[in-house]
Amino acid sequence: MSLAQNHDNYSRRTLVVLMEDRPGVLSNVSNLFRRRNYNIESLTVGHSETPDISRMTVVVYASDAVLEQVSKQLYKLINVTKVIDITDDDAVIRELALIRVHAVSASRAEIKQLVDIFRAQIIDVAHDSMTIEITGTEDKVDSLIEILRPFGIKELTRTGRVAMVRGALQGASRR
Repeated sequence: MSLAQNHDNYSRRTLVVLMEDRPGVLSNVSNLFRRRNYNIESLTVGHSETPDISRMTVVVYASDAVLEQVSKQLYKLINVTKVIDITDDDAVIRELALIRVHAVSASRAEIKQLVDIFRAQIIDVAHDSMTIEITGTEDKVDSLIEILRPFGIKELTRTGRVAMVRGALQGASRR
């Protein structure tokens, strides 16, 4: 049973964690969540604009109290330099998905039309399948997946949420 099912005041929260780009840091962060029994819904990590600093976007179901505890625990990790809750900030949030769908010649035109409607791209074509790349909001990605499902999804991978506050970094002053 997830934490969200146990507590009515839990909601989906987005944290941005800046950390030193060192071996083992990601493992330490994920172990912190595991030890505290916090479920990570989505986690993405990559280089940031600052050399030797990585940016992690974590989506977790949490209450205000749990989120505060998570932030405090993250700051205890020596390689974490900043934790920002951007849940309530005006942010650009995107996800990337690659979808390999069953596609015989009779269905290719219909699939292409759907892909075009969603402003996605066909990035690979094989004898019996097409691979589609879509970038957008989670709802947009979910919608395309559901529309393609009747054709037969052979394989699917998603990045999880990546997020950035619009304009000036409003959350930067918060700890």
